[in-house]
Amino acid sequence: MKEAWVSQMRKGLVELGVLSVLHNAETYGYHIVQTLALVEGLAITESTIYPVLARLEEDACISVRVAPSPNGPQRRYYRLTQVGRDRLSAMAAQWATVKASVDRLLATPRQPEAIS
Repeated sequence: MKEAWVSQMRKGLVELGVLSVLHNAETYGYHIVQTLALVEGLAITESTIYPVLARLEEDACISVRVAPSPNGPQRRYYRLTQVGRDRLSAMAAQWATVKASVDRLLATPRQPEAIS
């Protein structure tokens, strides 16, 4: 069983992961789930992806088109908009800053606390 802090940490990265996948090409929800499953620590379920996609659509970060599927019902294809590309750039820059800061913090030798 995963600890709660692991889930919390991952939740903050799901949107960045989804936007990153969509940066490469238009695709459908299940393909995003499969792509993120290949990235250690970012695997999500279908029940997680669709609320994220709905929120990104509401925020105008993605556009959606419906097209026939070769294997059944129609598919919804998602594509980044300029708003989405801007958000991805901002999130990637913020991630780089946070990662560098955490890396520095973790590399700092720990000093025992003084007892008063």
